[in-house]
Amino acid sequence: MKVFSRRAALGTMLGLVATRGIAQGHGPIQVEAGWSRAAGAGRVGAGFLTLRNTGAADRLVSARTEIAGTVELHTHIHDNGVMRMRPVAAIELPAGETVTLRPGGLHLMLIDLKQPLNQGDTVPVTLVFEKAGEVRTQLAVQAAGARGPGATMPGGAMPGGSHRH
Repeated sequence: MKVFSRRAALGTMLGLVATRGIAQGHGPIQVEAGWSRAAGAGRVGAGFLTLRNTGAADRLVSARTEIAGTVELHTHIHDNGVMRMRPVAAIELPAGETVTLRPGGLHLMLIDLKQPLNQGDTVPVTLVFEKAGEVRTQLAVQAAGARGPGATMPGGAMPGGSHRH
């Protein structure tokens, strides 16, 4: 029981760090405000964060986490008036620019979750950049209907529940 309590406390502290925008990074790439939404095991989760590139142009080419079968880089597109998610090969990070992965835009898809994502948990994620290499970060798990780190949708969960492809 003490091990779980220590892990829960550590997760809460890491979540507070992530939601307050403390940067984690490697060289010119800084990762800020990483977060996710609560989701059940065997389901699909999403990861959102802000990437600040203070150096030369780079590209996010992949990501991984032990809690998901696979992680894909995704975007939303309009297809005949319907929003659909689609995988992308990479996410461009222009020199000196900031790119935000957010709901309704670019994001990480955590596919085939091996465990539930519970509000208050943190999810360790490794981002792989073409030039900067690997950057480890944490996603702070928010409520199922959250719109941002520390924010939820009015009325609680998002209509429709899970993300399907």
